[in-house]
Formats: sequence, C-alpha cells, structure tokens
Amino acid sequence: MFCTLNTHRLDMDKLLGGQIGLEDFIFAHIRGQKKELEVYKSEESLGLTITDNGAGYAFIKRIKEGSTIHRMQLINVGDMIEAINGKNLVGSRHFEVARALKELPRGRSFTMKLCEPRKAFDMIGQRSSSSANSAGISSGRGTLRLRAKGAPTVEELVREVSVIEEKAIQKVDDLLESYMGIRDSDLAGTMVELGMDKQNPDDFSQALDRTLGDFAFPDEFVFDVWGAIGDAKAGRY
Repeated sequence: MFCTLNTHRLDMDKLLGGQIGLEDFIFAHIRGQKKELEVYKSEESLGLTITDNGAGYAFIKRIKEGSTIHRMQLINVGDMIEAINGKNLVGSRHFEVARALKELPRGRSFTMKLCEPRKAFDMIGQRSSSSANSAGISSGRGTLRLRAKGAPTVEELVREVSVIEEKAIQKVDDLLESYMGIRDSDLAGTMVELGMDKQNPDDFSQALDRTLGDFAFPDEFVFDVWGAIGDAKAGRY
C-alpha cells in the first residue's frame, strides 16, 4: 500500500519519498482488513486529507478533529479508499478521489469500501510475549524492514520546500477546503509548484490544464489560487 521511513507506525509525516540514506529503514505496509461503511454527509467538508502512492492506491493521510469522518471511529489514517458507492477507485489519483467525495450530495448517505494496513507489529508483539517459540515470530510478513550497509547519511525525503511555498500551500489548501470540502496538501503542493514560475494567470491556468485537467477546476477557483500564490511570493502571508 505504502512505505514509511524509520518507523513501523502509520505516521503520514514519515511516508517514503524519493531519497533514502544508507542506514535508513524502510517499512512496507501491506493490505489488511477490508471494511465497507455507510457515511452520512452532514457537511460539505468531510475532514479528509487524501494522498496516493503513485501506483493507483489513494489513502487517508489525515482526519480533521471533530469532522464527519473523525466521528466515525472505524475510519482511520492509512485506510486505502477502494470504492465509493460501488465505483472502483483503484488506479485513481488522490485528487480524483477528492473530487468524487466532493461531488457527493450533502444530506445523503454514501458507502465507502476501505482496506486498512495490516497491524503486523502489534501481532508480533503479542506472540513474543505469549510464546517462547521464536519460530512463531520469525516471518514478520505484515511489515517489511530493509537496511542497507554503509556509512550513515541523513538525506531529505523530498525536495526542500521554501517558506514562501509552505505559506502558499497552506493558503491553497484552505481554498481546496472552501471550494471542494476536502483538504489535500499534496494537491495544493502540486498546484503551487506549477504556479511558482508562472508570470500571469493564463500561463498558470494552462499549466493546470496540462497536469490536472481531469479535475476541471472552475475559473474563479483558479483565479483565487493564483492570487494566493502571488500573495505568498510577495510576502503577504
């Protein structure tokens, strides 16, 4: 489903990026229990931040406290979203899943088919404390841990983001929640990256169409995003 760096926990701030050090540990989180839940959409915003692994699996990165989803205790960070109202979403990017959730009518119920990561390390801990048979713990199939030999190095997981970009991402993420009802820092980051070197809103709009054309952003939203990026570049935080 996805990998974390140097922790077996479902820490979405430790998702594996493009670079690792020689002494880093990689933990692969594999598919576990499937579940299908009915959710009543009482508000426009469900309180979800969604990301994907780049290989067709979108999953929940964050849940806003006090939100509709937060009140449903069976939905958790790390859950992969497989289907909404019977529509298969495996193979979709995170922004396509976000759009599908946004388009759901308020005041109605919908079904979500999810798959949670297998909690392998918890199971291993229980076996080790209740049994002296070390063979029972040896497989560890729920989580894969790899360590390369060599001198220790510390490297950033993703490219360094400037303070200006961070402020712009925050503003665009707020706009996504306002327009779409879902926070998505990954999508906001992609939009900011596309707009940082553009000189006018037309160029920015064309870049969005080339990269995120399937999302069909309304013109007023694109204009507001361009303004948020411009404010951040000008130091108007």
